[in-house]
Amino acid sequence: MPKMKTHKASAKRFRITGTGKIVRGKAYKSHLKVSKSPQQKRNTRHETIVAESDKRTIARNLGLR
Repeated sequence: MPKMKTHKASAKRFRITGTGKIVRGKAYKSHLKVSKSPQQKRNTRHETIVAESDKRTIARNLGLR
């Protein structure tokens, strides 16, 4: 059976923590920042954990399962 290939677009967007959680960056961060509040811009800096419903798909794209 051939090896499973990593989905490269997913590999650039997600990472795995030491405990095995899948982490992603937040959206609405790249442009049109003038109209956004400082609090909204601050909150997009941090990463967040991927939703339960998306974990299986992303894990498969990353070649984990």
